[in-house]
Amino acid sequence: MTPLRLALSFLIIFSSISVAQARTVWVDDQLYLPVRSGAGTQFRIIENAVPSGTPLELIETQEGYSKVRTPKGTVGWVSSQYISQTPVAKDQLARATRELEKAKQDVASLREQLSAVTEERDTLQNTENNLSSRTKNLQDELTKIKSIAADSINLERRNRELREENQRLQNDLEILTAENERLEAGRESDFMLLGAGLVFGGVLLALIIPMLKPTRKTDNWA
Repeated sequence: MTPLRLALSFLIIFSSISVAQARTVWVDDQLYLPVRSGAGTQFRIIENAVPSGTPLELIETQEGYSKVRTPKGTVGWVSSQYISQTPVAKDQLARATRELEKAKQDVASLREQLSAVTEERDTLQNTENNLSSRTKNLQDELTKIKSIAADSINLERRNRELREENQRLQNDLEILTAENERLEAGRESDFMLLGAGLVFGGVLLALIIPMLKPTRKTDNWA
């Protein structure tokens, strides 16, 4: 055999046989598929009535037949026209139903999370409002305290000024009292001097007046 004929022979073999490693196919819808020991109806059935929707591991294909491995581990041949590259409609519907149920559960879970987040947000909003109101009240109270403190400081300063003024008045009063007592003492002394002067004047007059009276001379001519 020439190299050209050998190459053509290999090309024909590889064009008629395609190998698929560990690829999954499914038994077609509404079918119970027999698995045979060879690629043809003349071979015996080694696993009977594989139900539709059963996933099969595709090993290779040859002239309208596919070599597969069943879920039971049986390796055999089935007609390629009775297998599908995609799951059958029933399985697709079941899977879609499961996915829909899961999506519904996810939506319900998301709604619960949204409700919890919304409730938490409302709680935080109320807390923030309460804190804002409390802050305003504290600011107002602080303003009042500052005003009272300022009034207290002014009152203390005024009280200090009044105490100092009162002390000055007391000092002035003591000075005036002492001056008044001195004046009273001086007035009494003046009265005493005046009385003594009057007494002395009276005595002096009593001595002087007799001396001022004319004396009678003896009339010799009488």
